[in-house]
Amino acid sequence: MNAPRDTLAGRLTRTLILWVGGVWLACVLGVVWYVGSEINYNFDSELVEVSHRLLDVALEHVDHAPPGAGRATLVIPAPNSFPEADVPFQLTTPDSRVLARSAGAEPAQFDVPLAPGFANTPAWRVYTLRHPARDVFLQVADPLRERREAVNRTLVGLIVPLVAVLPLLALLLRRIARRELHALDQLAHEISLRDGQQLGPIALPALPHELRSVEDHVNRLLQRLSGALDVERALAANAAHELRTPLAVARLRLQTALEHGLARSDVQAALQALQTLSHRTEKLLQLSRAESSAPLARGSVDLSRLATTVAQEFWQDERAADRLDLVLPAPHEATPALGDFDALAIALRNLVENALHYGAGSAVEIRVGPGAQLAVRDHGPGVVPDQLATLQQRHVRHNASRTGYGLGLSIVATIAHKHGAELTLASPPPDGGTGLEVRLLLQPAA
Repeated sequence: MNAPRDTLAGRLTRTLILWVGGVWLACVLGVVWYVGSEINYNFDSELVEVSHRLLDVALEHVDHAPPGAGRATLVIPAPNSFPEADVPFQLTTPDSRVLARSAGAEPAQFDVPLAPGFANTPAWRVYTLRHPARDVFLQVADPLRERREAVNRTLVGLIVPLVAVLPLLALLLRRIARRELHALDQLAHEISLRDGQQLGPIALPALPHELRSVEDHVNRLLQRLSGALDVERALAANAAHELRTPLAVARLRLQTALEHGLARSDVQAALQALQTLSHRTEKLLQLSRAESSAPLARGSVDLSRLATTVAQEFWQDERAADRLDLVLPAPHEATPALGDFDALAIALRNLVENALHYGAGSAVEIRVGPGAQLAVRDHGPGVVPDQLATLQQRHVRHNASRTGYGLGLSIVATIAHKHGAELTLASPPPDGGTGLEVRLLLQPAA
């Protein structure tokens, strides 16, 4: 047997019913307390009024009692001769001697201290009144049962409508909750439609503020997920494009070497193809990291230290040591940049590799400054204006000498974009001469 579903509408209905019922009950108790106080006040007022009327009447009966009555208690006549006799009362002296008592009154009804004011027995409310001129007291008793019955009638009159209305209120609240939560069902349905093929943003009209916030967060998550999937697809496409040729060359060279007795030239060619494959793989991994949705650090970067670190990596290669120069600003002129040290190092390393590889053996310079700028310049043949605009595009092959230029510059362009930096290419450079200059203008650190 399936258990009933625990829905949000059901939870809201139960919670609201409990709170509404609890608050209503508290209000009922408060009203009952107030009504009880008012009932007691009215009963006490009537008791005081009756006591003042009865005092003179009772004294008149005592004064007109037969002379031989002595110290015996006078019994006031029944209601036929005295209408107020149905109210139990007695007339006493300060020494508690009862002078007169109404018909039907019992001594236990007046078992309270003999003092002016109100006092209670378990069943009676007693009011004691002292005569202003004579040394006598009148005690009048009123049954507490009547007061309790009046309060109970009020309590029942308030609670019965509550009990009758609560089921109807529960149905009404559940209907309202389901109607108001329909927007949540729509949002859940839209989220369920999203998959690897459909990651478009959710746009539902007239959502409440709380669900609008959820929609915004989900859309940002979908955007990051879409970016991550784009990076994955791009990595797969780039790998298929960039690695196909080096793999084919390596396989062909090794096959040739096996068929011709492992000739040294063929083995060296295979090693060269594998080195090219390794280099392309490294570039693809760099591009994947640059395009990933992981946020870059935002710290102060010493561009002189960054350029020196990258230059020292290339100076360890004898073929690059004689060609690569580093131009740094004076220490007091250095301007730190805002960015990620490792990501900027990847960008600068790619620029230097491109300049060394495609500079036709010319000298290459790394320049820091002025301001928060990095520039890499070669003195080679340069690039014609028509090709300069497409140089940053991936897999663009203008000629055999420019193979691989687009992948490296694509990595640099992606890192520059994430830093909010400006990437400019100039051939020939602005200060004259030949070659290609790539300049990265970063945001200065505060």
